[in-house]
Amino acid sequence: MAAAEAAAVVLSSSLKPDPAPVPESAGTAAATAATSSAMAAAAALAAAARTGSEATVSKPALATKLLSLSGVFAVHKPKGPTSAELLNRLKEKLLAEAGMPSPEWTKRKKQTLKIGHGGTLDSAARGVLVVGIGRGTKMLTRMLSGSKRYIATGELGKATDTLDSTGRVTEEKPYDKITQEDIEGILQKFTGNIMQVPPLYSALKKDGQRLSTLMKRGDVVEAKPARPVTVYSLSLQKFQPPFFTLDVECGGGFYIRSLVSDIGKELSSCANVLELTRTKQGPFTLEEHALPEDRWTIDDIAQSLEQCSSLLPAELALKKSKPEESNEQVLSCEYITLNDTKGEGDVIKTL
Repeated sequence: MAAAEAAAVVLSSSLKPDPAPVPESAGTAAATAATSSAMAAAAALAAAARTGSEATVSKPALATKLLSLSGVFAVHKPKGPTSAELLNRLKEKLLAEAGMPSPEWTKRKKQTLKIGHGGTLDSAARGVLVVGIGRGTKMLTRMLSGSKRYIATGELGKATDTLDSTGRVTEEKPYDKITQEDIEGILQKFTGNIMQVPPLYSALKKDGQRLSTLMKRGDVVEAKPARPVTVYSLSLQKFQPPFFTLDVECGGGFYIRSLVSDIGKELSSCANVLELTRTKQGPFTLEEHALPEDRWTIDDIAQSLEQCSSLLPAELALKKSKPEESNEQVLSCEYITLNDTKGEGDVIKTL
């Protein structure tokens, strides 16, 4: 589900610099070379292990390999954590595997590990979360404008303040006369280029603060005006009152919660989202490309970057992101700074 703020967090680890850092101007070829270098290092270490000449991989070698990773891949987000929390969990696992940060690596010169996600999923949703690492974080802006696909289960007869099952019930209406044909008959109204009012509980901002934060605090919040969004395809997969399941392919900035709520109103009832799964974002699918948490390792991510590089058009990697207007804040660890930037539609979170 889309959210409308953009944030960036840069995690700097004191570490001896790589012998040959990848220059920013090298574009796709440099990113591919960095990934290939990491893959070659993994192959060499595996070969050494098979011959018995090296039983374990040193932490500095793993750290160097981690910092050499560059590109875009996908992970499987479960229900429960927010997208930002999941990104932190991924970052912590990778840093722990590489033994970073560590006092033994405190040097004058530093290298920076960047890892981020584009296209936020609500905590109650699951599915594909696209992640950029290294210079791959510069590709995330373009990923947000691509199509996304969802399987959403709505519940008729109940409206909530969050427009999903996590919220407080605000209204109940009868739904017993609604038929499958009724639902199928109105879906065309929500297909194509349409106008949509975003939910009040969202990452859209007012005076620099999320609307969801203001709502939870009890502040009076006015709904944002309707804005143009695109629905490429919309179909009813199942109807077992009061539940109905939709297959939705849409563009950036689209809210499934608003769609389900609007469908309920169009049927002279009300509805909220019960379950939501993102099955596809851009070229990444849940079944083929999303890494589960037990595969969040440096080696597995290096392999995924290699496999996923062929999915991205060359111009995507070559696209340079616009300079960010950031407000840097120091967090609890001296190695971490927070850069918060404003944006519309979705979230890019970079750590």
